[in-house]
Amino acid sequence: MRVVLAEDLALLRDGMIRLLDAHHIEVVAAVDNGPSLVREAVQHRPDLAIVDVRLPPSFTDEGIRAALEARQQLPDLPVLVLSQYVEQLYARELLAQGTGGVGYLLKDRVSDIAGFVDTVRRVAAGGTAMDPEVIATLLSRQGSRSPIAALTPRETEVLSLMAEGRSNAAIAAAMFVTEKAVGKHTNSIFGKLGLQQSDDDNRRVLAVLAFLESAPH
Repeated sequence: MRVVLAEDLALLRDGMIRLLDAHHIEVVAAVDNGPSLVREAVQHRPDLAIVDVRLPPSFTDEGIRAALEARQQLPDLPVLVLSQYVEQLYARELLAQGTGGVGYLLKDRVSDIAGFVDTVRRVAAGGTAMDPEVIATLLSRQGSRSPIAALTPRETEVLSLMAEGRSNAAIAAAMFVTEKAVGKHTNSIFGKLGLQQSDDDNRRVLAVLAFLESAPH
């Protein structure tokens, strides 16, 4: 797997390079600003871009804007966003493009090496991986007019675990229910959100997008 990394903190950037290399993931370019991310992504066409939301010069949203720009030229580029804060609007913008894998992790999660590497591989493969703290924040902000409000508490729990990128088997294990039960909840979620029959992976991404869209802007 080949990765382009954009992180302005040199220690964290070097640490991630070593961590990924130890797990046979090659960092083909490591940069500290948005324009360089776009340039290196277009040049190398990596399997994944790992991007800090806040990059120089203003440290606001340069990273995410660069990721969106890179996706305009490489529509299927998977993007894993790293942030020091819960900023769910950025995750929504990436998922709304409907192409490529999308992950959103708080930087603290990098210290969980196994979990971080698993997320990198999952997003590179086209899946989603939302940080549990982001999910919890979104759930706390749901309004009664949200389409998510129609879901039962059990279905909401399934959707939040789905947003983290877990498979039906992993959701079943986390909830101590059968995989068949998770499948029934998943189908009910798709129905209530008005997602027509299609590729299951695609519907899972659309369900996560609906989840993000339900949060106040």
